[in-house]
Amino acid sequence: MSEQDILARIRELVDTEHQLRAKTESGELDPDTEQARLASVEQTLDQCWDLLRQRRARADAGLPPDEVPVSPAGQVEGYLQ
Repeated sequence: MSEQDILARIRELVDTEHQLRAKTESGELDPDTEQARLASVEQTLDQCWDLLRQRRARADAGLPPDEVPVSPAGQVEGYLQ
């Protein structure tokens, strides 16, 4: 997966997030369903951003960025801000 692939996935997830919010505002989707779906989207977004940061850090260090695995959601969600 290239950096461009990761960025495309991030854009797709952000679009999904906006669509979910719009559907809830228009009454097409109930707030509980929105929250459940948003939680999943946000978790995947966090994983994508983490992967992108790790790949860039490895590239900056002169290491191959393709060797970075996707971190488990529980690990990424546990990072301190």
